[in-house]
Amino acid sequence: MTTMRALIGGSGSPRLIEAPLPQAGRGQIRIKVAAAGVNPFDLAVAAGTLADYGVARKLDAYGLGFDAAGVIDQVGEGAAFALGQEVIALASRLESPTKAQAEYVVVDARAAALAPRGVSAAEAATLPLNALTAWQSLDRAHLRQGDTVLVTGAAGAVGGYAVELAAARGLRVVATAGRQDEELVRGFGAEWFVSREENLAEAVRRQVPGGVDAVIDAAITGLAGLDALRDGGAFIALSAGVAPVPLRGTDVATVFFREEPRQLAEIVRLAELGRLTTRVAGTYPLEKAADAHARLSSGGVRGRLVLLP
Repeated sequence: MTTMRALIGGSGSPRLIEAPLPQAGRGQIRIKVAAAGVNPFDLAVAAGTLADYGVARKLDAYGLGFDAAGVIDQVGEGAAFALGQEVIALASRLESPTKAQAEYVVVDARAAALAPRGVSAAEAATLPLNALTAWQSLDRAHLRQGDTVLVTGAAGAVGGYAVELAAARGLRVVATAGRQDEELVRGFGAEWFVSREENLAEAVRRQVPGGVDAVIDAAITGLAGLDALRDGGAFIALSAGVAPVPLRGTDVATVFFREEPRQLAEIVRLAELGRLTTRVAGTYPLEKAADAHARLSSGGVRGRLVLLP
């Protein structure tokens, strides 16, 4: 076999093509993909409009998909994995001609970890980008045990993992989501709940006088979230171009996911222990990727949509 099916973006919706089968180089592995997550960033790549991410030109032929779960079928020299191992991986390079939403993907070995036992491939594919983003956002906020953190969009994939990881670190969590999601996010470990229909800052400050120590803004609330933050606190935005002005001495930063093998291995361990809740909102074959993108674009998805090659 010399070719594979893969999804590329640039025309406004994903396109399924026949692409050359990628080969694992030194320090790399090739994965036969069993499941690939669909994330909001994929929508931007598919549309080819990534100016906010520092890409001035239109992307018209780059691969889609950052999360993969599957089985190793080729090992490059120096890669510390073996044929047949089940893994999860982060395909983090933007301009690769094909990525995770394909029948095969090649990644650096440091971007992969053994898949969590007792978790399906579809569930495992929700972990790399989303859980790493949540983990790295909490790190950037420089919080200490007992500090308070507001997680917006707490019923979503990144937000849900952020609540669980924050609770595991001994942080006190205020979670915002729709009213129907209160039981869900409290189950993740949130101490307080604020419905997104309420005035965010006022509702948060009623429960945490003076404001929270940090905000992980998965729902892109901007200034409303910043108003819930204490003076000098940390505000973490998760999308380019949406971070508010750092008023009142606040520390405002934008966090993007990055490969980090030790963090990914710890995420796997927590998933095996049931301390991270993997949620699959729906599955689609590769040829129905446009339907998955349309559903994600419509909003209200709880967990992650997953493609099954």
